[in-house]
Amino acid sequence: MSEDLPEAVERFLDATDTAIAEYDQGYADADATLSVVRDHVETLREAAADGEDGR
Repeated sequence: MSEDLPEAVERFLDATDTAIAEYDQGYADADATLSVVRDHVETLREAAADGEDGR
């Protein structure tokens, strides 16, 4: 991943907020929401690891 860590964090927060809002509005169940959030966490971890590697 080539984006800066602050950009990755912002994208993570936005995407997670969206997933939670969709759950709160009844558009997704808890399992689906948790799956989406886990995917976003993994993407953020990858961005953080890339940042540590100097990529």
